[in-house]
Order: sequence, then structure tokens, then C-alpha cells
Amino acid sequence: MPSNDARTLLHTAVPTLVTGAVGAVVGGVAAGGKGAVGAALGALLVVLFMGAGVVVLQRTARSLPHLFQAMGLMLYTAQLLLLFVVMSLLKDTTLFDFKAFGFTLLAATIVWVTAQARHYMKAKILYVDPASEDGGRTAKTGSAA
Repeated sequence: MPSNDARTLLHTAVPTLVTGAVGAVVGGVAAGGKGAVGAALGALLVVLFMGAGVVVLQRTARSLPHLFQAMGLMLYTAQLLLLFVVMSLLKDTTLFDFKAFGFTLLAATIVWVTAQARHYMKAKILYVDPASEDGGRTAKTGSAA
């Protein structure tokens, strides 16, 4: 994984995991051990889904750059739908507190998207080719009369 991709994951996963830790503490206080487990599971699920999405999106950007924007929109839609499906499947579980799971999942998703947007806004990514080796002058084309 290139360093820019690793940096993106680091700048998005760390605040999300901090949100999960805060959610686990709040869930533990509000609902006991099951609340802490539910909150931790919600944050972990967000990091796994969104992290996999970043990896897939970066690979798509390298191999099929013309599909990058469409792939990004499709990927975010698929991630949110998949999270909804997971929540639907786990709504009747007794393994953990579902409210703590749901609220932490929502908060972690918002933190992930916000941290990712902030990282991309602050990143100094070149979108114009840097000056060439000849001092930035372009070669003349055509006939020189």
C-alpha cells in the first residue's frame, strides 16, 4: 500500500476508533457490558467497511481512473446499504445492546466521512503536472520559421 493511501487510512481510522472508544465508555455506563460490546462492535464494523472501501477505491483509481468518480459514489452507496443490512440482521440480537451499537455506528460513520473529507482537503495532492526538467518551458511544436 503506497504511503499516501496508508496516510489516508491513518487519518480516518484513528478518529473513528477514538469515537468508538468514547461510544464504548458511554454504552458501558448507559447499558453495562453489553452496551460497551455493542459500541465497540459498531465502531469496528465502520472501520472494516470504510477501510475496505478506501482500498478498493484506490485500486480502482490506479487501474481505471475514468471510473473513479462513479465507483466512489457506487461504493459509498453500497457501504451504507450493507451497514443497513447488517443492522437489520442484528436488530433482535441479545449478544449486545443494539441502541449502543446503532448510535456508535452512526457516529463512527459520520466521523469517518468527515475525517476523510478533511484529510483530502488538507492533502497537497498535485492535480497539475509539475514543471518539466527544462525549467517549466514547453517545447515548441510545428515549424520554426
